[in-house]
Amino acid sequence: MFIYEEFGMLDKPILLFIHGGGVGGWMWDGQVDYFKEYHCIVPTLAGHSSRNDETAFSIEKSALELIELIESIKGDRPVHLIGFSIGAQIGLTMVSLKPRLFETAVINSALIIPQKSLLPFITPTVKLSFPLIKNRTFARMQAKELHMEGEWFEKYYEETLKIKKETLCTVLQENMSFTLPISFSESTTKMLVTVGEKEKGIMQKSADQITSANQNCCKLVIPRIGHGLPTALPSLFNKIVALWIEEQRILDEEAIQNELL
Repeated sequence: MFIYEEFGMLDKPILLFIHGGGVGGWMWDGQVDYFKEYHCIVPTLAGHSSRNDETAFSIEKSALELIELIESIKGDRPVHLIGFSIGAQIGLTMVSLKPRLFETAVINSALIIPQKSLLPFITPTVKLSFPLIKNRTFARMQAKELHMEGEWFEKYYEETLKIKKETLCTVLQENMSFTLPISFSESTTKMLVTVGEKEKGIMQKSADQITSANQNCCKLVIPRIGHGLPTALPSLFNKIVALWIEEQRILDEEAIQNELL
């Protein structure tokens, strides 16, 4: 059963927020509070949070579920998609499957370069490290990497206690084997591809490749930030999203630097 929450004004343009792997829709709390004049939809992906009994996670299946949801409620309203990490990969799949369904999209930290050499090691590594995931000290280290320390930590830790070993393996396999769909180039969605300056080189290359694959894409590198912009700097992320969905413009460097002060 598909689970999602709704916030804001239910007759206004739709903002679809797709969370990352290992977390939940709560990661968008700073966004739904800001975008109160929109109809915000925040789904829970299979295997996560209240859907932790489902272990058959799939990027494509998640994309199809969300497309069905959006098509059932949108009417004649515009829809804007915002995805983080594996949620961004789902977003890329959605705009490829339905090239005209979304008016704009913000694709934050999407990996599209497969790491095939690492795939055979995912299951044995998870089996060995899984007990550590339940350890608060280890969880704090992981949370810091995702910019989910401080006020976010307790919720993050609560979610890590729920996720099943099989789900974690599947999520990692899907994430690390993802490639850009062939039909992506046909999408008319106006897309802003964002990546943190401190993210791994493979993430920077992924952002470049996504941008090059569709003429409707623009790229924005966020200074001094790693993987986890929406939770690390919600105010900055909100301004980036707002300007893009409303005017298809990129927040200027001075405004970004002011937020980073």
